[in-house]
Amino acid sequence: MINKRVFVAGLAATMLFSACKTKDLKMDVTKEEDSKNKKVVVYQVFTRLFGNKNTTNKPWGTIEENGVGKFNDFTDKALHEIKDLGVTYIWYTGVPHHALVRDYAAYGISNDDPEVVKGRAGSPYAVKDYYNVNPDLAVNPANRLQEFEDLISRTHRAGLKLIIDIVPNHIARKYEGKNNPEGVKDFGADDDVTVEYKRDNNFYYIPKMHFEIPDNDIPLNGEKNALVDGVFDENPAKWTGNGSRKVKPDQNDWYETVKVNYGIRPDGSKDFSELPVGFDQKSYKEHFAFWQDKDVPDSWKKFKDIALYWTAKGVDGFRYDMAEMVPYEFWSYMNSAIKMKNPDAFLLAEVYNPKEYRNYIRLGKMDYLYDKVETYDKLKDVIRGKSSPDGLTDIQKGMIDIEHNMLHFLDNHDEQRLASPEFAGTPERGKPLMVVSTTISTSPTMVYFGQEVGEAGNENAGFGTRSRTSIFDYIGVPNHQRWMNEGKFDGGQLSESEKSLRDFYKRLLNFSIKSPALMGSFEEIQTVNRQNNAGYDELIYSFVRWSENQKLVIVANFSSDKTSEFDLKIPSGIIEKWNLKDGEYTLIDQLYKKSSVLLKVINGAGTARVKIAPSESFIYELK
Repeated sequence: MINKRVFVAGLAATMLFSACKTKDLKMDVTKEEDSKNKKVVVYQVFTRLFGNKNTTNKPWGTIEENGVGKFNDFTDKALHEIKDLGVTYIWYTGVPHHALVRDYAAYGISNDDPEVVKGRAGSPYAVKDYYNVNPDLAVNPANRLQEFEDLISRTHRAGLKLIIDIVPNHIARKYEGKNNPEGVKDFGADDDVTVEYKRDNNFYYIPKMHFEIPDNDIPLNGEKNALVDGVFDENPAKWTGNGSRKVKPDQNDWYETVKVNYGIRPDGSKDFSELPVGFDQKSYKEHFAFWQDKDVPDSWKKFKDIALYWTAKGVDGFRYDMAEMVPYEFWSYMNSAIKMKNPDAFLLAEVYNPKEYRNYIRLGKMDYLYDKVETYDKLKDVIRGKSSPDGLTDIQKGMIDIEHNMLHFLDNHDEQRLASPEFAGTPERGKPLMVVSTTISTSPTMVYFGQEVGEAGNENAGFGTRSRTSIFDYIGVPNHQRWMNEGKFDGGQLSESEKSLRDFYKRLLNFSIKSPALMGSFEEIQTVNRQNNAGYDELIYSFVRWSENQKLVIVANFSSDKTSEFDLKIPSGIIEKWNLKDGEYTLIDQLYKKSSVLLKVINGAGTARVKIAPSESFIYELK
């Protein structure tokens, strides 16, 4: 949501860095032969924008004016090209039916009040019906669920897996479960609305008070609409999604949503069984068994049923919005149930509080969390001239026990585009960030569609603001559209620089998913090289990765204008671990296969003469 950044900024200000005490900064070597121990690459697509060929881009434009993409735009060719980029998972963002301003009454869908919808196309995180999909995405809205099921089949046929969003913390103010399976009651159907809180209520209430539209809310930019009358019928008023208990939420609150009650009393205490001491070491099967005889809040059951519904349809996992606003006991309950149905389910959570990372991984049974507050924020500070890259080493050290669980990204629907002036400034300056983000740990890498062709998010879409590709409006994504080339998906309209950029991403991602060393050990060499090393600029960062059969030396130059030349030092401890004798060895860059340097090992320590241009990176492999 557009106000999530405000919430996160406030939360981040109170965070404390959680570091693990360890003498050696390294990762355990994994079995190279194990197919599960391969680098994962997630390609996030905003589903309604991906296939849109319309280039009008009128602020606040309608579907007719600005166009919209469909499930069917993900053709076999499109999916093949995505996989060929080096992708293993697609995250289809915005699939569940969410509130939007468009008349689908002919399909049995009620119209949404624009006063509680953000933008015209609506927020994907204000879900209106969890048992169906967004009608905007279907060629035939009456057949929308089947069209998505066909996309699931095409995705799997292309050799890819897919995840979709589940947003347990909040739902649309006007939720209507018109497609509930037999026996499933709607959210709030059995709530006692005379009290603020009851454990099995699905919502929190402000008894005897009517909801009021926020001040300064100008739906549809002032356009006339029959439902825009200054009133939204919600009596009694419910708490707003971000936890606001006001009858009239602030314009910066998540006013289009209501908060779901998970058995957390208004004073913050828990009204359900807690996990026993030691359950952070238990398997998902033991977590599942624990909950079998427990009476849990009704909202827990509803969301577990939703997750299992989509799992049964072939969805391979979920991305959970603002997971830290929901207790990790619930996640234990739901995630263990999902894993019992699909042990390989990919469970990714949006969590921003480092103090809680381990609770959500070990107690909540999450596979992966966003590495936003640590690695992402550090890399952004480095490229914006606010920090040196040295601190990346401390970040790796602090998360050594959970580094695999921390998904890396430089671009997503919430953040400023990597190529935007507000971030890296150019796609080329984003390259060294991408190399380091992808190769520094065993964690999954995520790319946001258009990132690989330099999309900068320059459009004024309406409710959304430039530097971020709008998630609230009907809009085209120019760089991506040039790659899409009217549905040919062949890059036919890309400039030479955009083609070169996509080639860089393709080389990097494909190397990463095949490299055993990137699932092996890590050790920093930054410290030794920053000490008395002429030419080793403060914006250089280097480290090594290795497995039994592959040794890598990775060097990145974050400077946009300075070429550096220096003798890169490989400490004796690493030379010893690599079992290298005194002598000369060749290091060959694996990105372009055109650059090589000589590693000289003398008296058990190594040096290699490296010359690196601005925004350049090398992934040297020992031959």
